[in-house]
Amino acid sequence: MRQILTLPSTSKKTGPLPYCIQPHTGIVPPQSKSSVNITLQPQDKTPRDMQHADEFIVRSTRVNDGIAIEDITTEMFNKETTSVVDEVNSDVVFDAQLQSELVDVLNSVQQAECAVEKGPLENLQSFLETSDQLFSSNRNDSSSDRVPSHVGVLFKALVKTEGEFQNQLSQSSKSMEPGCLFDCLVSMLRPSSESRSEDVKHPLPGASSDNLEAIVYSLPALIEPKLVPLLAKLAQQLVQAGCQQQCAEIYSEARASALETCLKNLGVEKLNKDEVREMAWEILESKTSNWIQFMRISVKLLFAGERQLCNQVFGCSQSLRDKCFSTITKNNLENLLSFGEAIAMSERSPDKLFVLLDMYEIMCGLQTEIDTIFVGESCSQMRDSAFSLKNSLAQTAQKIFSYFEEAVAKDATKNIDTDGRVHALTTYVINFVRCLLDYQSTLKQLFQEFNREDGTGSELAYITMSIMEALQNNLDAKAKQYKDPALMHIFLMNNINYIVKYVGRSEAKNLLGDDWIQRNRGIVQRNTYQYRMVGWSKVLQCLSLESHSGTVSRTVVKERFAHMQNIVLPYDAIRFRSFNVLFGEIYEKQCGWSVLDSELRESLRIAVAEILLCAYRSFKMHFGSLIDSGRAPEKYIKHTPEQLELLLYDLFEGKQE
Repeated sequence: MRQILTLPSTSKKTGPLPYCIQPHTGIVPPQSKSSVNITLQPQDKTPRDMQHADEFIVRSTRVNDGIAIEDITTEMFNKETTSVVDEVNSDVVFDAQLQSELVDVLNSVQQAECAVEKGPLENLQSFLETSDQLFSSNRNDSSSDRVPSHVGVLFKALVKTEGEFQNQLSQSSKSMEPGCLFDCLVSMLRPSSESRSEDVKHPLPGASSDNLEAIVYSLPALIEPKLVPLLAKLAQQLVQAGCQQQCAEIYSEARASALETCLKNLGVEKLNKDEVREMAWEILESKTSNWIQFMRISVKLLFAGERQLCNQVFGCSQSLRDKCFSTITKNNLENLLSFGEAIAMSERSPDKLFVLLDMYEIMCGLQTEIDTIFVGESCSQMRDSAFSLKNSLAQTAQKIFSYFEEAVAKDATKNIDTDGRVHALTTYVINFVRCLLDYQSTLKQLFQEFNREDGTGSELAYITMSIMEALQNNLDAKAKQYKDPALMHIFLMNNINYIVKYVGRSEAKNLLGDDWIQRNRGIVQRNTYQYRMVGWSKVLQCLSLESHSGTVSRTVVKERFAHMQNIVLPYDAIRFRSFNVLFGEIYEKQCGWSVLDSELRESLRIAVAEILLCAYRSFKMHFGSLIDSGRAPEKYIKHTPEQLELLLYDLFEGKQE
């Protein structure tokens, strides 16, 4: 094994010259090489002798295996004590051409330092080019034509680049005004000029959510487009200089602040779940409608715009743009989703179902965009949170269906209307079903998520039929509260007819089917018949053509004129007077009953007229002549058949008795 020692000699003409030799000593195994770096320190002037200014003496000798570098001493190279010492002299020669190149390089360094000192404010383009050279050369040490990056110059360039990046972001990252965002919306979603200063309103129900979410929106310019290339250049230089962390922090802080201010100006509030639960439903319903619009604007415009801007500024680094986008949007998205979770976790109520479906609908519509915009590992938690909210809304909506059916079946409202009109429960349930049918496509998607839908709408049909059955059972129970059997049948007619007419002219017909409609029309007809028989039976008994000794007629007369036992009147006159009294009582009572449906009201009047007028004409024809031939017949025969027919048109108008 050989040992090598390198030592500079003294100059032949100028004396000792300073050299830096690394390594000064070393061990070289057989058949191998060892590199030695010799660096000449800066000189005040060029040496006179450019050919043989200095020389180096390289001495070597053999040593035994196992020796370490720290064991090497100068005594080992003493020829008198060592058997074999090789000695080689190497002259130092100065290259004039290389000297010229070095001078050029040093001048370039001085120019770079000057450009850095002036900074970007005086000459931005020159500063960018110089910084680019410095950072590139510092990153790529093997480049033969790199600019020597003095630590001080590089540090100054780095500081000024960071400062310029921060300055440009702070000046350009201004919050967008709501009006600018509304201009990016499609016309059907834009609030009117009068309402822009107020809360953002949910789009009209006639607008299909699927169509709205399929529209391509024009993204807002979050930063003036001409500044984006400059920001991208500055970001690239910082990344080249190894300052990814500082660059990400500067960018994320500026953009997150601008985004938060923009959402605040739009009307987005920071509410915790407890605050949401304590709100009155009327207030919460309004805020939920706004939330739906906020989600659409945030995802389709603001978050999409931030993603686009990150991609443009950090085109040099995929991981950096994902990380920055996540940092910028995380808190703002969490705030929006937190409100939705609070609604999903609130007390179950049928009134909240359609709000939940609206929220579920918007989350379904935005799911694809959320998956696209919040791409990458950095955004995985936000994607999961959005998906979780959608599921929570669906689960709560499912529970409300069961709750609503049970609530309808158990409704124990005691205050029934005295006029037999359509009950408030009926109108409430029908309005519920009417609104439910507006969400058929949304409900199919919701049921499919729980494997309860085959695409035919069978699950919605089952739910609708169950609700209708619960309503009808409850109406049967409520009808029994009426003491007047005739009014009970009027009540059932009103309510069942109201249900059947709605189903017959709505999409519910396709769900419940023609058989269901015909079956319930039959219920209306049976109640019509029962009403006619029960409500007018005593009047018809008075008009019976039985003999004067007829049991039924005498019973009715005896009931009505017990106080006239001492007054002697013809029996036929008493029967006419009995009819007048009974008809007057029923007429006045049933004029106060209410049948709001004009077709049903007219059919009931016709049904009464068919039995009453026919019986009255027949009775008057048989017994009226006897009364007419007597004294003061108008006391007994008060109505002609035509007059009775006109009076029947007053029935069921809901007049006060």
